[in-house]
Amino acid sequence: MYRASSVASRARSLKGHSCDGASISACAARYASTSVAKTSSSGGVFSWLFGGDSKTIPPPEFPLPGVIVPPALPDHVETGKTKITALPNGVKIASETAPGPIASLGLYINSGSTYETPISFGASHLLEKMAFKSTLNRSHLRIVREIEAIGGRVGASAHREQMGYTYSAIKTHVPEMVEVLIDCVRNPAFLDWEVNEQLRRLKEEIEESSQNPQNLLLEAIHTTGYSGALANPLMASESAIHRLNSSILEEYVVENYTAPRMVLAASGVEHEELLSIAEPLLSDLPKTPLPEAPNSKYVGGDFRRQTDSPQKTHVALAFEVPGGWHNEKDAMTLNVIQMLMGGGGSFSAGGPGKGMYSRLYLRVLNEFQQVQSFSSFANIYDNTGFFGIYAATDSDFASQVVDLAAREILAIATSGEVDQKQLDRAKETTKSAVLMSLETRMVASDDIGRQILTYGERNVPSYDSVSRKFHTK
Repeated sequence: MYRASSVASRARSLKGHSCDGASISACAARYASTSVAKTSSSGGVFSWLFGGDSKTIPPPEFPLPGVIVPPALPDHVETGKTKITALPNGVKIASETAPGPIASLGLYINSGSTYETPISFGASHLLEKMAFKSTLNRSHLRIVREIEAIGGRVGASAHREQMGYTYSAIKTHVPEMVEVLIDCVRNPAFLDWEVNEQLRRLKEEIEESSQNPQNLLLEAIHTTGYSGALANPLMASESAIHRLNSSILEEYVVENYTAPRMVLAASGVEHEELLSIAEPLLSDLPKTPLPEAPNSKYVGGDFRRQTDSPQKTHVALAFEVPGGWHNEKDAMTLNVIQMLMGGGGSFSAGGPGKGMYSRLYLRVLNEFQQVQSFSSFANIYDNTGFFGIYAATDSDFASQVVDLAAREILAIATSGEVDQKQLDRAKETTKSAVLMSLETRMVASDDIGRQILTYGERNVPSYDSVSRKFHTK
């Protein structure tokens, strides 16, 4: 009411200035602009700041009083070098400097579901949930408060061959970040009530995942397609939840979280600073011999499960890519193939247009309306991997969709089926995805840690080095 009445009174006052009803709004606009002009001519922020007439606006390059202008950055900035130091007990500490205010740390361990035994199945999954809980030195509440106090961000991820714990915050807090990160990984308390709470949450997560056919099929490819370590389940099972406890977790950590299998990686941190902080916290870890890498053999197979939705069928067709990350050329080729084939769904949750011009979208989704989803996927490990196509379709079209998946996989291996323009576009898109992701500090530190675990060193990606990899014969 206050605003309405003030506008009305302003309109009535304008009528007294020879404005008829039809032109009140125009007069109001002229009145407002005149008022602003009069007000600004009497002073303003620049006249208050610099003195004198506000019409004299300083040029953009004019420094404010008391401000020291930093020197301009060079036209070409060299890619940061990754420095690696191996402690006497085998722990590797690696870092690279990077511009910007953020530092990202990660503690990576050669440990995952491939190192589990039937007694410890599901331990890696549970350890992911137990990350940054109570330690022998801190309560969970204290850890949370310390992270909140510096505006930090933490996380943990369990994979089949590696575990990762990450921490990102402002660079000035690197000492606190390193100390908390190492304490949480080295000294977990595994309090019974915290373990039981996470087991309850795991049970809920398993129930949710059981309703996700794509996750079930991806897990089934491992358990059915491989014999040996890669067949171990990554996600804890119902039986594992009833068996796992704090004692099993303690034994698993003591056995697997050893010095030679551990890398502390950082992006945006000076190496000497990181080394001076981390070495006293890690140098007392016992030096133990590296265990033999778990053996896995691809055997293939067939997996089927009846669901509560008989009207819809989900299919995954995959084949092995031997060599894994240690066959770098084939691993790079696999990434390009996945980008080339693409795929998507008949419904785009993030808005229309995503992936609509990818190979699988044009050749399958646009041609067969019975197919709701059709996309390529890939998983790469140290010494093996697999590539395939996932599809969701009407049940009466299931056999045809398997034929379509086989047709598309065979097509990219057939001469003349992929033109050079499509291939070049896939290469450039893959290069962009790799290089742009590495601009994020967390991704960069993750790349440092996982490369050192896999290769023992880190090749710093640059535009030239990545381009050479994609254009080698």
